[in-house]
Parts: sequence; structure tokens; C-alpha cells
Amino acid sequence: MIKNFLKSIKLKNCIICAVGGIILAFGMYNIHSVADITEGGTLGLILLLEHHFGISPAVSELVLNLICYGIGFRTLGATFLVYSAVSTSAFSIAYAVFECFPRIFPGISEHPLAASVAGAVFVGLGVGLAVRTGGAPCGDDALAMSISRISKLKIQWVYFISDITVLLLALTYIPFGKIVYSLLSVVISGQIIGFIKDFSISKRRG
Repeated sequence: MIKNFLKSIKLKNCIICAVGGIILAFGMYNIHSVADITEGGTLGLILLLEHHFGISPAVSELVLNLICYGIGFRTLGATFLVYSAVSTSAFSIAYAVFECFPRIFPGISEHPLAASVAGAVFVGLGVGLAVRTGGAPCGDDALAMSISRISKLKIQWVYFISDITVLLLALTYIPFGKIVYSLLSVVISGQIIGFIKDFSISKRRG
């Protein structure tokens, strides 16, 4: 059984997941953290829980990610966990490496529209590559993949609904003027993720 499982893990998919994690880390470090662009999903939710209930992100992020990956494991199988581990590890290692160097776009915060679009491209491409191979770099990606599989709803619309819900709740403590660009970013990134996943499906069917 273990031998068959190991055979099901493809090196090509592991490489693609790792590349996706690196691209995501690049965008988060060089754009999101500079331009104060936030995200929906678990990242936005843990910030919301900290602000309103004083729950430490160190606790809430761990709990939420464990729940999301647990749902992903039950829905998508063991190979999903392997590919997700590769993508998550690549993200963490790459981010640590990027932190050793100056940011490439230090002045991008002065151009919030450009930052939201550019950030969405990096997030969409990075997460999309991982999702395409069956992995998830973050807990909310695992949840989105699971909901999409169960509901048959396209993954870009699952991202749209969950991210918009979290970001709208964030309006309880973040001014609309600051969050509008984050709304734009998550909408664009979700559509890119869906496009990459749908493209891979149509390519296999063709």
C-alpha cells in the first residue's frame, strides 16, 4: 500500500507545487507586505478574531489551518497533503530567503491600484500552480478546493464568496478606503487561480 502511494506522488507535481510556493512568497514579500494589501480567507479571519476577541493569531492560524487541511485530507486524499506540504515548505523557505534582501518594489505603496493588480497576479499564479497539481499552500486554499469538489462550484467562485465575506466583515474595523484595493486583489487572484485550474482540466480532456 505504501509503495503504491509513493508511486502516486509525481516529482513533476512536487516541483510545480514548490515553484508555486516560491512565486507566492515573492509576491507576499515584495508587494503585499509593502503596500498593506490584506487577503480574505484564513489570513483575514485571524486578524478579525484578534481585533474583536483578542485571540492570538499564533493560536487561531494553527487551529484554522489544521481544520482546513483536515477537511482537505478527507475530501482530496493523502497525495493532497504531500503536495500541500511541499508547497507550504517552499513558501516558508523562500520567504525566509527573500527577507535577507531588500524589497524589489519599495515604492509600490504609492501606487495602490498597481499594487493590488500585481499582488493578485503573483498570488493567483503561485496558488494556481499548486492547486493545479492538487496541493494547497495555505489552509483556506485547501478549504476552497474541498468545497469546490463537494459543491461542484468552480473554485474561483468559492474564493470569491469566502474572501468577499471575510473582507466585508473586516470593514467593522478597517476603513473602506483602505480595504477596497484588497477587495480588488482577491477578486482578480481568485479568477486567475480558477483559470489556471480550468485550463489544466481542459488540456487533459483535450
